[in-house]
Amino acid sequence: MRTFKPTRLILAGLVLAAFTSTAFAAPPAPFTATYQVSSGDQPMGEATITLKSLGNGEYEYSNQIQGTSGLAAALGASSSDVTRFRWNNGAPETETYNSKTVALKTKQRLMQVNWNTKQVSVNDGKGTGTYAAQPGMIDRNILSLAIGLALREGRNGITLPVGVKQQVEQQQFKVQGTEAVKVPAGSFTAERVARTNSDKHFDGWYVPKQFALPVKIAQSDGGNLTLELVRYRSP
Repeated sequence: MRTFKPTRLILAGLVLAAFTSTAFAAPPAPFTATYQVSSGDQPMGEATITLKSLGNGEYEYSNQIQGTSGLAAALGASSSDVTRFRWNNGAPETETYNSKTVALKTKQRLMQVNWNTKQVSVNDGKGTGTYAAQPGMIDRNILSLAIGLALREGRNGITLPVGVKQQVEQQQFKVQGTEAVKVPAGSFTAERVARTNSDKHFDGWYVPKQFALPVKIAQSDGGNLTLELVRYRSP
């Protein structure tokens, strides 16, 4: 059986279809989404993702995964990824990102962005590194939300500056076509999005007129995991 590797709930981005802009038309609405997490055909856990408005253009995005089956449950495996971001010039910008993974050992990472000095600091328990921030920069935790917002605006080519451990990556995604997909939440006609500038496998199936997040995700980054939507609630 494979070792549970909690995901970071994936994905990302915006820009026009020609990759020329990163602005969204409107901020996202709060929601709670629950996913079934599996590896191959083996169920492993459950992910709960929430978006809350904190007022004054500030938001909190939380992705909590708990191992509920097999070795993941036996190890008490879990992950917690929490991002606080601001809505600035029609786009999200990360302010803080706090990640914690518990399995055989605990791993933590804290990213902080000082938009006054335009500096990013990242501490993973082995020291703090810094690099320059870029306008519209987000983190890997809110990538899937950013992709959904871009698709909502009718975009099919998506590029986003993503702050990682030591630098800002320009990650690119593109709509590959429309496909029928069945998940616990129901059957949908979805837009399949794939990352195009990396060998890290990612596919996300989106129904942007209904949900800000994908109804299904398959990825290799953080483990060969599949997430399927169980339920999605908006206030």
